[in-house]
Amino acid sequence: MRNRWYISVAIFTALTLWGARPASSQDVAVIGHPDVPAESVSVALVLDYFTGDRRRWENDSPVVPLDLQEPKDVRKTFYKSLGKSSSRMRSIWMKQKLSGEGEPPEAIRSEEELLLRVANTPGAIGFVRRDSVTESVKLLAVL
Repeated sequence: MRNRWYISVAIFTALTLWGARPASSQDVAVIGHPDVPAESVSVALVLDYFTGDRRRWENDSPVVPLDLQEPKDVRKTFYKSLGKSSSRMRSIWMKQKLSGEGEPPEAIRSEEELLLRVANTPGAIGFVRRDSVTESVKLLAVL
């Protein structure tokens, strides 16, 4: 009986420590324009914004999703965190474009440029490495 208790405590401790890892430079931050009406966003909501399933913030202002071209590992991690691959997202965007339902998010070349665009575009949402976030944008989530 005592051994079971020790095993249970060991498993609980291991799972707790594994789930509570510190933020790393590989973490991806979801960022928004400073005036977006959200203080945080869920993964499901971010997916809806980037697939075009939701096009408006809660105050009815338009959402302007911005994609990131480089670095590719950040882009891959972001879409993987949403449960999609980059190629699956391109497929979703192509289908919307061909059906006339919308355009894919504008692809921004670098994190620095994306930070500037989000900071200067009302309603904008994008993603960068967590350690790239500046005070010019609102941190909405860390993936």
